[in-house]
Parts: sequence; C-alpha cells; structure tokens
Amino acid sequence: MKKTNKTKQYIIPIFVPHLGCPNDCIFCNQKAISGRLKKVTKDDVRKTVDYYLASFKEEEAEREIAFFGGSFTGIEEELQEELLQTAYDYIQRGKIDSIRISTRPDYINKEILKRLKKYKVKTIELGVQSTNDYILNRSGRGHTFLDVKKASKLIRFYGFKLGHQMMVGLPESTRLDELNTAKDLIKLKPKMVRIYPVLVIKNTKLEQEYNNGEFEPITLNQAVERCKELVYLFNKSKAEVIRIGLQNTEVISEPNNGQSDVVAGPFHPAFGQLVEDSIWYDSIVDKIKKVNVKVKEVEVRVHPQDINSVIGHKRENAKKLKELYEVDIKVAQDPSMKIGKSEIKILKTFNDFKEEDKVTK
Repeated sequence: MKKTNKTKQYIIPIFVPHLGCPNDCIFCNQKAISGRLKKVTKDDVRKTVDYYLASFKEEEAEREIAFFGGSFTGIEEELQEELLQTAYDYIQRGKIDSIRISTRPDYINKEILKRLKKYKVKTIELGVQSTNDYILNRSGRGHTFLDVKKASKLIRFYGFKLGHQMMVGLPESTRLDELNTAKDLIKLKPKMVRIYPVLVIKNTKLEQEYNNGEFEPITLNQAVERCKELVYLFNKSKAEVIRIGLQNTEVISEPNNGQSDVVAGPFHPAFGQLVEDSIWYDSIVDKIKKVNVKVKEVEVRVHPQDINSVIGHKRENAKKLKELYEVDIKVAQDPSMKIGKSEIKILKTFNDFKEEDKVTK
C-alpha cells in the first residue's frame, strides 16, 4: 500500500463475543455489551468490512479492522486463522491498513504472537481491568497481574502496539486501587488505554449482588472524578486514552429505557464528554485562580473543536463557574490554537463591575 500521511482513522469493528473466553466475569454479559452472541464467520467479516468501506468518505484516512469482544486469541486456532486471513486479504489488496485484536492477558504466548505477526496484526489490547489480584479474583477474571506483566512485555518485544483496558468501580475497588492500577500499567508502557466505569448489567452475577444489597455501584459524579484522575496520569505518561465509558447502544443505554440491559451504575450517553468537560473546567479555574484579582468576566480562547468542552455538557461548566465563583465566561474560537490548549483573557474584574455599578446609580 502506498505510504501517505494519514491523520483520520476509520475503525471497522468485528465482534466475536465470548468466543474463547473461559471465564464468567462478575460484570460481564457479552451479548448486551456487543449486541450479538452468534459465532462469527469469514462471510460476516467480509460483509461488515465491505459495508464500512462503502461508507467511508476520506480516501487518505487510515483504515483498521478491529476484532473486539471475547478473547480473540482464545478461540479455536482454525477460526482465528480464517478470520485473520479474511482481514489480511483486504490488506494485500490495499483496502485496509492494519488489524487490531483484543484478548485476555493469559491468552498470549510466543506462538500466538508469531501467528498474529504473520497476518500483519498491528495492535493488541489486553483486558486488564485491575492490577490488584484480590480485586481480579473477586471479579472472577481468572488471571493475575503477573499474567498482565508477562503478556505486555511479550507484546512489546514482538513489535506490536500495546493497549490496555481498565475498569473503575469494580467490587471492593477504591479510588486508590484504581490510581495504583493506572500507575502499574504506565510502567508497562501501553500506547493506548480504555477506561470503563462498571455498570450493573442484566443477567450477570453483579446484578444478583446488586439485587441482594451486596454491591453498590459508584455514582456518576464519582465515576467522572475517578476517570479524570486516571486521564491526568495517563496523559503525563504519553499513553493515549482512546475511550472512556461503554459505547451507547440500544441495550447499553439509560436504565429507565425499556430496552436497556443496564440495571444500575454510572451510565451516561456522553460519559467521555463529561470527563473531558471536567478536565477543561479544572484547567479554566486553575488559570483564573492564578490571576491576582477577583475576576468577574473572562474570555477563553480555544480551537473551534474545543468550544463545547469548555462550555460543558448542557452548559454545566459555564453554570458552575457562575454559581461557585460568580464568573461569567465567554468562549472565542481561534483556529490557530492547538487542540486541547487555551488562553484566558480577563474582560472584567469585580472592581470594574463596582465602578460600572456606581455610574449606573
């Protein structure tokens, strides 16, 4: 395939739910999470890939087939080879750039990695969830942190791009446990991370514990605050947080929705956005506090893509600034600003406000 400078990426998701996974994790209902349970065939892969390719608009975007759900390297070898070969055919024809898989830490070894290498798999994501062995056992994961360390080192040694997935709010897990998990993972040098707050899903052991009063999920605010702290840690380490929260679907939706399989927990259709908004809020407050006067009105200059995050979901950031600090915020868009960066300009202090008030009187 001709090398190009590709900035946009298209992901083609292929779900292989619960195939190859020997465990019944306390929080897991793969049918609800993935939306399907039937065995995936090479024809399913072709149909899915062709469907997505026909909808992609940007010719120069990077295109990746991603095998999600279950434990890809745990399914029977013949089916692995069949699915990988089907995906690899698209790479050979120049229609796809790369392949990604997700799997369990205890289903990685040299032979498996050699097979994945043969089919040009680029990225391997490990479902870690926690690095605390007690919490892993409590959640029925069936692997230990030692498995995570061994698998991560092997994956990097063989030249794959390493990804980790972790959860917040697991049974008996605390904020400190989750911060320690992030610190442990950072030492293993993942290129990317996904963070998922635990939801109580129908037909899981966790639902039974919830109904029996043995488990209480963390609140939405707790989940946002915990995830925000993790994002700060991963950002400092240069590990990219590529997703926060499960994708909103017909069955992963508001618990009061009749079709939802979510019983309880910190669900929000824009959970990742809430975390990003909260990070922006902290940044703005920090800059305002560094000004040695009492501020009444500020202008925040950002890239156009960041405007909604600065204002906040349903204008929550603007409302909080007004309620807690009596500060009015105006947002100015500037395409020359780097995404994620901001500049604060003080438009009015309380002294200015008092002078204006005197004049009007």
